[in-house]
Amino acid sequence: MYQVGIHHEGDSLEHPPSLADGGAHESIDTVGKDGKGGQTPQGKRKTELPSKFPFLNISRNLVLAYQSLGVVYGDLSTSPLYVYRSVFDGKLQDYQSPETIFGAFSLIFWTITLIPLLKYVFIVLCADDNGEGGSFALYSLLCRHAKFSLLPNQQAADEELSSYKYGYSGRSTACLQLKRFLEKHKKSRTVLLVIVLLAACMVIGDGVLTPAMSVISSMSGIQAATDHLTHDGVVFLSCIILVGLFALQHSGTHRVGFLFAPIVLIWLISIMIIGLYNTIIWNPKIVSALSPYYIVKFFRETGKDGWISLGGILLSVAGTEAMYADLGHFSAFSMRITFAFVVYPCLVIQYMGQAAFLSKNLDSIPNSFYSSIPDGVYWPVFVIATLAAIVGSQSIITATFSIVKQCNSLGCFPRVKIVHTSKHKGQIYVPEINWILMILTLVVAIGFQDTTLIGNAYGLACMTVMFITTFLMTLVIIFVWQRSLVFAAAFLLFFWFIEGLYLSSAAIKAPQGGWVSLLLSFILLAVMLVWHYGTRKKYKYDLHNKVPLKWILGLGPSLGIVRVPGIGLIYSELVTGVPPIFSHFVTNLPAFHNVVVFICVKSVPVPYVSSDERFLIGRVGPKPYRMYRCIVRYGYKDAQQDTGNFEDLLIQSLAEFIQMEAVEPQLSSSDSSSLDGRMAVISTNLQSHSPFIIDDEDFETCSTIQSSKSLTLQSVRSSYDDGNHENRKRRVRFNLPENSSMDPEVRDELIDLVQAKEAGVAYIMGHSYVKARRSSSCWKKFVIDVGYSFLRKNCRASAVALNIPHISLIEVGMIYYV
Repeated sequence: MYQVGIHHEGDSLEHPPSLADGGAHESIDTVGKDGKGGQTPQGKRKTELPSKFPFLNISRNLVLAYQSLGVVYGDLSTSPLYVYRSVFDGKLQDYQSPETIFGAFSLIFWTITLIPLLKYVFIVLCADDNGEGGSFALYSLLCRHAKFSLLPNQQAADEELSSYKYGYSGRSTACLQLKRFLEKHKKSRTVLLVIVLLAACMVIGDGVLTPAMSVISSMSGIQAATDHLTHDGVVFLSCIILVGLFALQHSGTHRVGFLFAPIVLIWLISIMIIGLYNTIIWNPKIVSALSPYYIVKFFRETGKDGWISLGGILLSVAGTEAMYADLGHFSAFSMRITFAFVVYPCLVIQYMGQAAFLSKNLDSIPNSFYSSIPDGVYWPVFVIATLAAIVGSQSIITATFSIVKQCNSLGCFPRVKIVHTSKHKGQIYVPEINWILMILTLVVAIGFQDTTLIGNAYGLACMTVMFITTFLMTLVIIFVWQRSLVFAAAFLLFFWFIEGLYLSSAAIKAPQGGWVSLLLSFILLAVMLVWHYGTRKKYKYDLHNKVPLKWILGLGPSLGIVRVPGIGLIYSELVTGVPPIFSHFVTNLPAFHNVVVFICVKSVPVPYVSSDERFLIGRVGPKPYRMYRCIVRYGYKDAQQDTGNFEDLLIQSLAEFIQMEAVEPQLSSSDSSSLDGRMAVISTNLQSHSPFIIDDEDFETCSTIQSSKSLTLQSVRSSYDDGNHENRKRRVRFNLPENSSMDPEVRDELIDLVQAKEAGVAYIMGHSYVKARRSSSCWKKFVIDVGYSFLRKNCRASAVALNIPHISLIEVGMIYYV
């Protein structure tokens, strides 16, 4: 790697900026492969196989439904262990009677029915973003149907992606008026982003609290069975199990799902049978408590104390938010059938049986679950309950990985390593986050050692996420589904009324442990906002200081410098114009490659981008300049993995563009305004369209820099390859066929491209240092110079995240005064 250190202050740019758009967002025109604006919709063949063989789709959904038991529903299904005990803890101990037991069960039944079943299964899961769920999926849908996004470098071409459209085209007058009002005020868009990030932070906070609560609860059961085990011993065993749980995450969601699913399935069947047994044996009249009339009786008798006890009731639905956040790991249909036909009936029957037992045994409320187990099956159920409680942590850990990946892709979280553990899209593992979660979970477990305090924090975080999801879902109903404002308002008021009662009950317990979730969430929110703010400032600097194209055109095809053999790939976040890093490089080192390609790797507000739509190729300047632009688009759930053939795909895409340009006038306009901006969507499946004869050669027998005259450089590259056997790959050689029918100008350009590829490819990136201007406020200086600088130094480098080979990397040092 070579570094060129260039320090530059924003206002001293030698060449004044040329802002064609006058703002922070860039626009660009595209031409599809049919020669018309846009491109042919893709993705149709994804549905061809299931339509021909529907049994394949059914079997796949059944497998995913089975896996979801171990990954998604572990936390939700273990709530009977502690719900009744939590409800009657505190002041409600004075109201222990059969009537209040009936009322508590009625509350639990209707809470499970209205929130997980009605709201999430039947409504929220319908708002998937091409199969993805979570708060960012809702935000992505909103940004594609209204100008709510604060993300930079968005283009009109992104709206032509096949996964961009949602399927609703109607517009109501009320919807348009509200949409214009929100789009007009930037503060409203900022508030929306902060709300979405807060929900994401709460989910990540759950990833710290849930494992500690579940494991300590299970170990407390062992303490009750063995009198000689002290509380310190319980905490020690809990920490060992927690370390093992997080160490298991690297094996992947699909393996964890198959490992844990049998435990949860056996657990659900066991508690359903026990609940049915207790209902028949102890008090069959408990069935009448399904009526909401008993809820009225409950609050009439308990009053304010009954409202405070709602903090225990909400634990019966804690973990529901993971159902939506983990949607990308499975499918909406598989999760619906699992909850509706397995989880929901098992939980209702268990809570009913437990209430029937407690109505006749009021003294057993402090240990309600284990007391209600028949003696003959006590120990087998105890073992299953302990395992199931440990499994309950998996759902929120998996959801945390999904949230972090989405935040990272949309520029709201520092760069981290993303490992895709399965061919099924969405199943990922984030090593750095996994170990940070483990450390924080151990701190919480050792620091509190009390499930009541941890439960208060857990309940507050869960209900906050549900409350925010209701708000975002209301906006989706208005702007995406195009439903009436009356329907959206009814949805909002109905669920906000219910969730508001639970949220207020949980909020008053903030001093008793609830502050933990608030502290974790606000720390994470500060990190996300600082990263997003610094990233936007850096992007705006590049945008407002890009090199004017007229200046480059005035230099002539040689650009006023020495053009050396090879291809130079200049990485930038700009989708139009020439980034300032290029002028900095050639000013200090007046030589550059024969072929220049400006590369922009960007995320778009869709979960996945088809490989046929990933590359946008265009030309910068006239043909003799040999300057091109390539925009590589990824969705926020796409795997940006090094496939080992990016250079080859780029060469083939450029060759395809050169051929298209020769026959399509839209791409070869002589108008100067089109010298930067006309781009074409190029499919990466180019074997049938490539003008080259492609030969595969063994990497060991053919050096990638064999045309270089520097024996020293060849020696360095050879030693590097010998020490990096895992990075060695087969090399592709491009040859042009003897084809007299090809246009001579096109052939010459393709020859130049092939020769440049043979000479070698260099990757040029900016090694930037972002600093606040001297005139900035003290607060801005702290955010940029301390907060953002710290995060950039301690996150993964851009070159590593983009899988750029270290030996071919040239970094240009710059100081950004923002």
